[in-house]
Amino acid sequence: MGDYFQTIVDLDASPEEAAAYADRGLAWLLSEGMVLPDRTDCVLGAPLGHPPGPNWAGVCGPEDASWEPGGGLDVQVGRTVFSAGQGEPEAVTCPRCEATTRLITDTWQSDDEAWEPFGAALRTWDEEGEADVVCPACAAPVPLPEYRWADDFFAFAHLGFEFWNWPHFSDEFLTRFADVFEGHRTVRVWGKL
Repeated sequence: MGDYFQTIVDLDASPEEAAAYADRGLAWLLSEGMVLPDRTDCVLGAPLGHPPGPNWAGVCGPEDASWEPGGGLDVQVGRTVFSAGQGEPEAVTCPRCEATTRLITDTWQSDDEAWEPFGAALRTWDEEGEADVVCPACAAPVPLPEYRWADDFFAFAHLGFEFWNWPHFSDEFLTRFADVFEGHRTVRVWGKL
């Protein structure tokens, strides 16, 4: 068992813009009836969140419409390392040269040597808000948030909408929700605790 989450992360909201975009995203979810305005004890890791609204099924396809959400929405504003939770990241791709670096061995164990520069940068970004990793393939220093993680295991940003125990989001919902952020790039980080 366990608790599942899906976090829609705005990759482009700056620290100064994050609160305004959080309000915009929440207002859209409320106007669509997907969540309710009054916050309750319905999310893990936060005291209060927005419970599902009467139109919660608008987030999923018809095949999942009978899976009523078991939790709510937590809007996270501020520098955050959004993570898939359990497991290890499998690989990461450099946006400059498109080379993919495997972070696990053929036996599915963490490759500590490959992971070390990324782990160090993750800790630095979490503390300071900036960190580069020299690409193992092209030797270019690349800001950590620009790397693409296999299965969207990580996202480094200042705004995320974390839904707990909701049905799988449809592509249509993800596209409609992304439109609220005026062309910002978004990604869905999902996982289990």
